[in-house]
Amino acid sequence: MDHDKVMAFLGQFVTDLGATAAAGSVTVGHRLGLYRALAAGPATPERFAERTGCHPRYLTEWLRGQAAGGYVTYTPATGEFSLTEEQAFCLADPNGPNVPAAFVGVLGYLRAAPRLTEAFRTGAGVGWHEHDTDVFVGTDEFFRPGYVAALVPSWIPALEGVEAKLTAGARVADVGCGLGSSSVLLAEAYPRSTVTGSDYHAESIELARKRAADAGVADRVGFEVATAQTFTGTGYDLVTMFDCLHDMGDPLAAARRVRDALRPDGTWLLVEPYAADKVEDNLNPVGRLYYSGSTFLCVPNSLSQPGGHSLGAQAGEAAIRDLVTEAGFTRFRRAAQTPFNLVYEIRR
Repeated sequence: MDHDKVMAFLGQFVTDLGATAAAGSVTVGHRLGLYRALAAGPATPERFAERTGCHPRYLTEWLRGQAAGGYVTYTPATGEFSLTEEQAFCLADPNGPNVPAAFVGVLGYLRAAPRLTEAFRTGAGVGWHEHDTDVFVGTDEFFRPGYVAALVPSWIPALEGVEAKLTAGARVADVGCGLGSSSVLLAEAYPRSTVTGSDYHAESIELARKRAADAGVADRVGFEVATAQTFTGTGYDLVTMFDCLHDMGDPLAAARRVRDALRPDGTWLLVEPYAADKVEDNLNPVGRLYYSGSTFLCVPNSLSQPGGHSLGAQAGEAAIRDLVTEAGFTRFRRAAQTPFNLVYEIRR
């Protein structure tokens, strides 16, 4: 046994365990608005307590831990803690990556560890609806900035003729819409178009309706509780699915339903997690993140549904292409990509 390799692995372990332990502090800071408060300017723990109304002793430990992890900046000469412009953008800016929301979602799904442990033994599924509410809220809050940054500015323009249709007025079905962020974004960007969002999870649909009303687009955005295989309507110019096809027990039936729902010249915009076709090419930090989420969320959800499929979050482009081809589509291409997503244009 190589002692240096043992020590190197233990160093990796300390980094990983420290990050895991710090996740709780990140969610506390997020919920209390501590990152936003610190973005207002440097502060000692005492001054930060006055600014936030929180107890100074708790804040002292929280700030020091955040600084140790590189999420907060510490200045020894003044005893002040602060956020750099980059840290503030990622942690406190509502239009930024909203990093803390990811921790909310992950801690939410980790609460299902006892149930998942038993599922490993039995092969039973665990449905999305069976998870803690933090999973739904955290996932939406974390994914939404990516959609804001890319959906209208780059993904829609990358599709042949779709932007012009939406601008003129089109019918859109947003399947697996979750809390409706993507539905609302499309309605806000294209006021002549109408959007129908659907999701099998009634609690998410309830929140989606509220968000559409708050955004002032409820007259053009409707929602229904329905699966991807049973959503209603036909003659859609555009059907969208964002990060959800791989979660389904029967994605083939869902793809066939999309084909039936589209106009002959309609488009299916399918957004999936970034993944290579070979396992070895996914053995990296992003792949690790997705495999972890897939173990707790995607695979258990698909196994909880009829259909017999279980693509998982790292299915890869070839698997998606084979599935949509079997469903009867004849045109499939990668239209865009980000470090976290692959964007496909699919046509009949």
